[in-house]
Amino acid sequence: MNIALVTYEPVGKYTGAGVEQEDALLTSYLQSCGHRITTEIWSDLAVDWPSYEVVLLKSPWDYFDRIAEFYAWLDTLERLAVRVLNPVATVRWNSDKKYLLDMQAAGVRIVPTHWLPRGSRFVPDVLFAELQTNQLIVKPAISGGAKNTFSLLPTDAATRTAELDLLLAEEDFLAQPFLPQIQTEGEWSFIYLGGKFSHCVLKTPKQGDFRVQHYLGGGVEPRQAPAHLLRTADDIVTRFAQGCLYARVDGVEVEGNFLLMELELIEPFLYLDADQKAPQRYEEALQALL
Repeated sequence: MNIALVTYEPVGKYTGAGVEQEDALLTSYLQSCGHRITTEIWSDLAVDWPSYEVVLLKSPWDYFDRIAEFYAWLDTLERLAVRVLNPVATVRWNSDKKYLLDMQAAGVRIVPTHWLPRGSRFVPDVLFAELQTNQLIVKPAISGGAKNTFSLLPTDAATRTAELDLLLAEEDFLAQPFLPQIQTEGEWSFIYLGGKFSHCVLKTPKQGDFRVQHYLGGGVEPRQAPAHLLRTADDIVTRFAQGCLYARVDGVEVEGNFLLMELELIEPFLYLDADQKAPQRYEEALQALL
């Protein structure tokens, strides 16, 4: 196949040890299978997207910084009838963390979430009480890479109120309780290819941090998937990732239950080097979908 592997303008914001290597690993493997692969920047207006049989969203990691432009690009691909994986409709839905509320309404256990719509005010006392926590995580509804993400204790929440009010004037946010299990036990990532479970990793933040992103110093360890958590992840993918080439289910175990943090369907790092057969599964899933 003639494939476009989509990435972003290399501004270096999300680089780190091993971060960029996954694109190269996947490109090399797909080429070894006989596919023609061209790396394309999604925002490059000169790209002839209809010339490709399929466009693979791999690492458009700046999409949330340029969301209106990204939506317009998706509209263009749809208008041109370009085959995109994951599907455009799914990508639009997954780009705004309101999708978590949709999933909660459908019975999925998510981390308790309070929605902060654009134009509202940040009132920390109310949030601490409602979420029954002494530490808040506050982040934009359209975001990634820990952008504008705050970890707030009651002692410092008041000092950040003015800053958050300014951010809320521009976009929606959400507030969640900090889960200490992220630091003590870690955050699970279950990776699915073609709707089938492939492999999983356990992510941990570096000492003194709450963010698990590997380019921010977080640790990543391949693990065997715990059966009781995997059943929940399987159900999530079956119900919410139909027709997807890839999906990553991120969550934490709390009192024996899996609480969903994110369902990543746009540009997740897939930890393909955590399982030697993962690139093969990726290619097989691609062939099956097309």
